[in-house]
Amino acid sequence: MQQTILAVDDEPEVLSMLEEYLSSRGFRVLTATRADQARTILSSENVDLAMLDINMPGEDGLSLARYLRGQDGPAIIMLTALDSVVDRVVGLEIGADDYVAKPFDLRELLARTKSVLRRTAAARAGGSGEPSRSEVGHEQIAIGGCMLDLATRRLCDANGVEIPLTTGEYDLLHVFVRHPNRVLSRDQILNFTQRRDWDPFDRSVDIRVTRLRKKIEPNPDKPRFIKTIRGVGYMYVSDGTG
Repeated sequence: MQQTILAVDDEPEVLSMLEEYLSSRGFRVLTATRADQARTILSSENVDLAMLDINMPGEDGLSLARYLRGQDGPAIIMLTALDSVVDRVVGLEIGADDYVAKPFDLRELLARTKSVLRRTAAARAGGSGEPSRSEVGHEQIAIGGCMLDLATRRLCDANGVEIPLTTGEYDLLHVFVRHPNRVLSRDQILNFTQRRDWDPFDRSVDIRVTRLRKKIEPNPDKPRFIKTIRGVGYMYVSDGTG
């Protein structure tokens, strides 16, 4: 089934380049030069992934990304200025699945697009099929008042209400619960998640840890389950008493 990408950028030449390249790789590509145009398209089209330029006149890409996350919208890749660390950090905090710095290499953008879409599809399908051998009999893991179901990739609160997780957040939480009471460096976390597109030096891991704490910790400012090990990395404390 052909997947649909919405590219939002105020530079027509960038949109033309993206449309030509991604269409030739089998994607259906929709384009918009402003956020309001993007909202109109999203109201009538099923979009699998949105590529959002951050710096646009009027409503910027960060505001549009925040709206999409609130609507349980498509996966998001932010297009950021090469030297704008702040934009990347804010985009990840909002819940973007990835970012690509401008000027970007089209082959890198394609690879990141496919990676994000694979992970999003797996999450929506409830995983990649049967649970792994190590997970049989251990599909549900209690995290304080929450319950993580590894078979369906769903996190629910004490009342059974689902707590939305991005694919990156699930991948990170899965690593923690599979390696309880063990100190993990950022590089180890990257290796376990197989997310080498995350950069350990620009706070990608730290940002996702912060977002996870807001979802599973009774008090995110005083975490019980995901502990910071100063100078090393993080440790998931399975009983929340470490």
